[in-house]
Amino acid sequence: MATIVSTLFISLDGVVEIDPAWHFPYFDAHMGAAVGEDYEDVDVLLLGRGTYDSFAGAWPDREAAGGEDATFAAQLGDTRKVVATRGDQDLGWRNAEKLRGDLVQAVSAIAAEPGVGKILVPGSISVVRQLLAAGLLDELRLLVHPVAARHGMRLFDEGEPIYPLRLLRSEIFPTGVVRLVYAPGEVPGAQAYEDVTDKVPGAGQG
Repeated sequence: MATIVSTLFISLDGVVEIDPAWHFPYFDAHMGAAVGEDYEDVDVLLLGRGTYDSFAGAWPDREAAGGEDATFAAQLGDTRKVVATRGDQDLGWRNAEKLRGDLVQAVSAIAAEPGVGKILVPGSISVVRQLLAAGLLDELRLLVHPVAARHGMRLFDEGEPIYPLRLLRSEIFPTGVVRLVYAPGEVPGAQAYEDVTDKVPGAGQG
């Protein structure tokens, strides 16, 4: 089965609906390298329709323009892209296809395809939420900006159950951005306050 990875830019208050005003000032070479690592060895990009439209509206033109970002733009164009959409219109970018049927079942089928080792989900919040709920997400990679956005769509919605996560690695960039890479985890145990009174500051000194 392929590894399914989510990569997201996020504010301290959990907003993942990116505002250029608070995102690009923090985009430096360290963040660029982290993004490059996320896109290494990707066999399939899994995209929600909104994220796909954003990508398709920008990267083909950047590839054609031949600027400094053209190499990455060409990489995106060459990668197989599966788009979760209810629309019937042509997607209009090479190597793009519509996801058919139920998202969870379709993604599970793609992950089981021979030759597919890594599926990357950039942005695409509704897709990420469904994968989290279904237990299909193997890694959640967050680039946490040192800013409270105060408005915009947040990663986690209201609901049950909780999502315990296990920190795989972390990195702090000079801008104050923190890169956090999580995998699904478990709550360390069933404890109440009475079970931790010996950990309270000053315990045992009375």
